[in-house]
Amino acid sequence: MRSNPLLTLRQLGQSVWLDALGRGLLASGRLARLIEEDGVSGVTSNPAIFERAIAANRDYDAAIVRLARRGETDAAIMRALVLRDVAEAADQLHARHVRSAGDDGFVSVEVSPHLAYDTAATIREGCALWTALRRPNVLIKVPATAAGVPAARALLAEGINVNVTLLFGTKRYAEVVDAYFSALEERRAGGKPLHAVVSVASFFVSRIDTLVDAMLDRIAAGRGAGAGRAAALRGRAATACACDAFRLFMESIAGARFRALRDAGARPQRLVWASTGTKDPAYPDTKYVDALVAADTISTLPPETLEAYRAHGRPRRRLPDAVREGRATLRDLALLGIGLDEAAVQLEREGVRKFQAAHDRLRAAIALRRSAVPEQEPCVSA
Repeated sequence: MRSNPLLTLRQLGQSVWLDALGRGLLASGRLARLIEEDGVSGVTSNPAIFERAIAANRDYDAAIVRLARRGETDAAIMRALVLRDVAEAADQLHARHVRSAGDDGFVSVEVSPHLAYDTAATIREGCALWTALRRPNVLIKVPATAAGVPAARALLAEGINVNVTLLFGTKRYAEVVDAYFSALEERRAGGKPLHAVVSVASFFVSRIDTLVDAMLDRIAAGRGAGAGRAAALRGRAATACACDAFRLFMESIAGARFRALRDAGARPQRLVWASTGTKDPAYPDTKYVDALVAADTISTLPPETLEAYRAHGRPRRRLPDAVREGRATLRDLALLGIGLDEAAVQLEREGVRKFQAAHDRLRAAIALRRSAVPEQEPCVSA
């Protein structure tokens, strides 16, 4: 009988998180089975995930009716539905969190994407979510925008767990690493404990190839001097960028700055490989999972990718061996005039816009259902 490749990833030191959340997943026992049978040890969510979960099915109707009849606003209803699912997922992962001594078993919940460019508002909402959930295995997701990075630092300094998300390049990732170290140094200087503070950095992968491949295709179609090289580089940019982020991660945790923090009880800020679902049908459906296997990292998989990896994944520790090849790919892309720093900025903006649109669609769907809730029949005396 073939071994489960998902469990092999865990044996290789990589955590597997599910990039999905919803009432059906929780109530049906599917998440519990994934935890037990496939070694899933975390859950990530975002506005698009909750839009699909809440707007696309009727699992939430009873809760919407109940909250609407209490006079709750559309925003309050949406918040209540999200917090309920996050809290229950955290409870189902609690045993994993305990067994891992606090290293794993987390659920991520994102601040409103409309706050992506407002540091103070992000801090306020991050604190409010943390207080409302009251669970040590929750991560507050904060986008790695220019405003989000200092917000993440402030939350971490307060002892709030943070998943810094929407990372597409090492330039911004270096800022995130510095923010994490700075927050821990502030806590240490204030005599506050470091061990309980957990942070991860979510590096989005497949979206990089979607953007860069389109650039490469235009160069290849031009049939100029770089056409052949451009065609050969197709599908390699995302992995190369991820390899470069992994190089920075390894260098940062090996440096004197983190060694001093580790001696005081700090944990490393692990990298999460996000957006691992393959978007180009020309590529294998496990492309971004197989390519980025490494100890002390996390791969978060949408359900379709998780099923595919269970069926035919090829787990082997490919990092850090692939770092050198990745750096060569980055040099080749630069020679073709492809600016990956500029691409990262574009992808960050697009990511924020996509999550804002999903957030707004979800709120509109809740408003529509709320408007259809009949008023309660008055009690009639006998």
